[in-house]
Amino acid sequence: MFGLPIWGFDVPAAEVRAAMDSGWNRSELVWERVQEVANARVVSGSIIRPAMMFLLAYLLGELTMDRQDRRRITALANLAYTFRRFGAEQIARSLYRKADRRWSSLPISLDHIEISPRARSSLFHMRMETAHRETYRANRVRRLETFVAESAECLGSLRAGKHQPHRMYSRWMGEKPPVFDDSRRILASCLLIAGESNGGLAS
Repeated sequence: MFGLPIWGFDVPAAEVRAAMDSGWNRSELVWERVQEVANARVVSGSIIRPAMMFLLAYLLGELTMDRQDRRRITALANLAYTFRRFGAEQIARSLYRKADRRWSSLPISLDHIEISPRARSSLFHMRMETAHRETYRANRVRRLETFVAESAECLGSLRAGKHQPHRMYSRWMGEKPPVFDDSRRILASCLLIAGESNGGLAS
């Protein structure tokens, strides 16, 4: 299986294979990588190319993801960010209001989601996680719920044209799970919300 080229950036073949084996589809991989690269370009000060990529991710989410998928809300928020960067503040605030309402309408509890075992660096860690599986799961669920709550606060701030109260994209690379499960979907929706570099304000 070959890698998946996206806007000049490749998703390694091994990553594509791992995602497919875990039940992900290619559109999910494309969505994640496009949002990731677009956010990186926002941090570097770019405007035009991230705008095109955010639009692509928005359309991809609308066409391929369930309406209850938080990643669709993230894509909507990033579309709002794009309009704000181009000075269309009224449209941006309208889209942010919609994203904020949709995010708040979804349940906070994540007890139902799939969380795959993590690859550990030692046999000790593997045994610990196996022996205390429910405790590990509960801790991860609580952590994810914290991210969801923090992202709700960020959307509320962006809606009002204020600075984000929490770091988002800058945490993504460190927090991104090494496996393709629901926790990765949730974290992507939480941490790939654009606007951290300048608080989401027009510049």
